[in-house]
Amino acid sequence: MTDILGIDIGGTFTDFVLLRNGHITIHKLLSTPADPADALLAGVADLGAPAQIVHGTTVATNALLERRGAATALITTHGFGDLLAIGRGERPELYNLDTARPPALVPAAWRLELAERLDFTGSVVQPIDPAGLAALVEQVLALPIESVAICLLHSYANPAHEQAVTAAIAAHGSHRDLFISASHRIVAEPREYERTSTTVVNAYVAPALDRYIGRLSTALTAAGVHSLRIMGSDGGSMGPATARELPARATLSGPAGGIVGARSIARRAGFERIITFDMGGTSTDVALCDGSLPRSPESRVGGLPVRLPSLDIHTVGAGGGSLARIDAGGALRVGPESAGADPGPACYGRGSRPTVTDANLILGRLQAGAFLGGRMQLAEDRARAAFAPLAEALGGDPTDPAALRRAASGVVRVANAAMERAIRTISVERGEDPRDCVLVAFGGAGPLHAAYLAEALGIRRVLIPRYPGVLSALGMLTAEVSRDTVRTLMLPLEQITPAALEEQISSLAGELLDALHTDGEAIAACRIEAALDMRYPGQSHELTTPLAEWPAGTPIRLDQHAIATAASHFHTLHEQRYGHAQPDRSLEAVLLRVRASAGRAELPETPTSAIAGDTPPVMRIVVAALAGNSDTPTDVGLYQRDTLPVGYSIGGPAIVVQLDATTIIPFGWQAHVDRDLNLLLVMTATDADA
Repeated sequence: MTDILGIDIGGTFTDFVLLRNGHITIHKLLSTPADPADALLAGVADLGAPAQIVHGTTVATNALLERRGAATALITTHGFGDLLAIGRGERPELYNLDTARPPALVPAAWRLELAERLDFTGSVVQPIDPAGLAALVEQVLALPIESVAICLLHSYANPAHEQAVTAAIAAHGSHRDLFISASHRIVAEPREYERTSTTVVNAYVAPALDRYIGRLSTALTAAGVHSLRIMGSDGGSMGPATARELPARATLSGPAGGIVGARSIARRAGFERIITFDMGGTSTDVALCDGSLPRSPESRVGGLPVRLPSLDIHTVGAGGGSLARIDAGGALRVGPESAGADPGPACYGRGSRPTVTDANLILGRLQAGAFLGGRMQLAEDRARAAFAPLAEALGGDPTDPAALRRAASGVVRVANAAMERAIRTISVERGEDPRDCVLVAFGGAGPLHAAYLAEALGIRRVLIPRYPGVLSALGMLTAEVSRDTVRTLMLPLEQITPAALEEQISSLAGELLDALHTDGEAIAACRIEAALDMRYPGQSHELTTPLAEWPAGTPIRLDQHAIATAASHFHTLHEQRYGHAQPDRSLEAVLLRVRASAGRAELPETPTSAIAGDTPPVMRIVVAALAGNSDTPTDVGLYQRDTLPVGYSIGGPAIVVQLDATTIIPFGWQAHVDRDLNLLLVMTATDADA
């Protein structure tokens, strides 16, 4: 029987979802920032060792965001040492005249150049001088570094020079425990800046993730767990060997699990076109899924491009732990600074500064005695004390409960505005209408804010999963085990024959299947997907276009019709993305992408006992009104989620509490319990109607 545990380490809580013998058990613990593994191991001890763990880790992400990665050197082609500092001529803030580029991960003194050169076809223009290579290796070994990134010009077309440098460092530096990342092993495709940045990111985070996985594997083995997988940014998981070789694949590890889980839950509920809204303690992640996971060939973490497949996630610094303040101009600001897990929001008992969580408690939307299923009592007096200076700064009496409620209401509205802008970024700004989507809300704080955001965006349906506060961990249970690779083509599409494509795909698929086998996967259970990155000649960027999919072990069969179908699909994608297409133009195939993936766990069906039940008990409580902009106290119903049977309906205003989250049903909304015990909120009226 299935025995698998999903674990997501967040900024405030570490979440656990155990699927054992067809039953789901959830668990939450406060995160331990000093060593994230402490909370993880404590949860494993609480639940009992499972056969397998799938883990979303923030180790690589935090190393980048906080610039706490390894001391890293870069070896590049002569004349390209400043590539990291030059970057691209982008202006992410168009009207900011004082913008600053994030500092390069490698200081100038550690960016070393080697006299060698290949052209774009991979032909040798200038061979490596053995004496120059020996001198370079001496320089590298003399530096106080842990890691080396090697990125030579056009190595995607011919890796021979990078392989020679790698071998020389390994041979002469056997006494040094150096991590070596070569670009042809990380991202074998053109665009020098993105390829260099990705290789450096991989080298920069490798030692930290390697040590973490090593310690964790040892501790888990001692606890009786013998299979560990790490969640990847692309929505698939990977074995420890792959994670140690390609740690840059884990830079969006946790958020990816949430999208996978949200899509799985939404499809079972009958919804294909969704916007995922994951509000945690530190940040909010949003994504738009139109029938499939929104994969992208690149992501940005800490302002740095990572040219590896990832889910298309947009993140803003607004979460339950986001700190509220008055800025120099007298405006109310919320985030991006967060109270995190330590000290956490003031109401958790250690913090003293006002946060979004404290605001929701003051407004009565969070119930002090119902947090974490009643296991954690929130300190209302500390929340009010934290908000007193803010209320005074906003012109109110810090001892007046109404002034505190007005300040708290302002904080919630500012946080909501930031999250609304994030959703508009991945929908309206890309030509997508959010009103056509269902908002899937999760994360510990997501269901508190979801209906208000939906109302502001004109979205009339909100799906709250059965376990919203731990959905990222649950998504990890259903994630495929995957591995991707890429090969540069740079050819007109009409010059590519089906036979040539078959040969290249088969070669790449074989490499991927070998890697999955090393990670412990059964090859017979794997599937292969191939796609082409194409563009119109003269364009700077490409669109990834599906080509074929088939079971591993079955020979791939391509014909001219398959290539023509991919070309037609490209024109359709171009029309959707940019508003126009030119079907009569020829196409250029830039990259061939191949992905191998293995099966995933299936979530159990809803138990028959939940299909019907007695009328659930309801308490009447007085809280600040649940209409969007009001802070006037009003009478609402308080429900325990575990008591709600399939088919039950709740009219707003109401509050639904459970172990991992609190759901607000405002005025003008109706909630229905579906067959999977999800809550489907449907807008029946607006604030004006109410």
